[in-house]
Amino acid sequence: MEDISATEPSLTALAETYGSDKGARKHRYTELYDMLFRPFRDRPVSFLEMGLLIGGPEHGKDASRETRDLPSIRMWLDYFSQAQVIGLDISDFAWFRHPRFRFVQCDMDDRALIARAAREIGPVDIAIDDASHASHHQQNAFLEIFPTMPSGPLYIIEDLRWQPETFEKPGITKTAALFRGFAETRTFRHRDPDTEAAFRAVAPMISGCFVFQTHYTKTRRNQVAVVHKI
Repeated sequence: MEDISATEPSLTALAETYGSDKGARKHRYTELYDMLFRPFRDRPVSFLEMGLLIGGPEHGKDASRETRDLPSIRMWLDYFSQAQVIGLDISDFAWFRHPRFRFVQCDMDDRALIARAAREIGPVDIAIDDASHASHHQQNAFLEIFPTMPSGPLYIIEDLRWQPETFEKPGITKTAALFRGFAETRTFRHRDPDTEAAFRAVAPMISGCFVFQTHYTKTRRNQVAVVHKI
């Protein structure tokens, strides 16, 4: 019998097709994701991506910018044949129409808005944070979305080595250090006591946490965190 999966394009190939920076030409995330996500490829999973197109407010653009493409969303819809794909962004992508796609607009700087968006989205099986990359945005999104996920999902935070100067809070514990510390000690430590307490409350929900360096080279800076829920 023919192995149908062998004839399907890899996620890296799809990234090149649609122009996503997650592929081989830049971040190489798809090499990791293809291994993590392949078991879900033909299952009716719920998939969330936060941050849908490079060049938003974190790069000095207005949130009301005109948007004309969704490279990674097109990639995900092609890769996951049965998935319901949800996109979240501060800019408007409601123009994109696909029977398996839903868009939710949200400002990641407001934790209450993230909580409201999480209720609107509902539980998801895979979540990827590729939004502003500001540490407090990443941390607030994790605290609001991860607890709503069912048992077994994966939560991924990208681009840990870069934070936008316009949004990054002075003296904040970086997300890379926060999750690297947990991966090594199973304990969250944060300079803000309230944030530390919130992460420690979530810690029992975490089955495993892995932090990978840029291009998977140990001598380079932390780049992507993968968290598995019990």
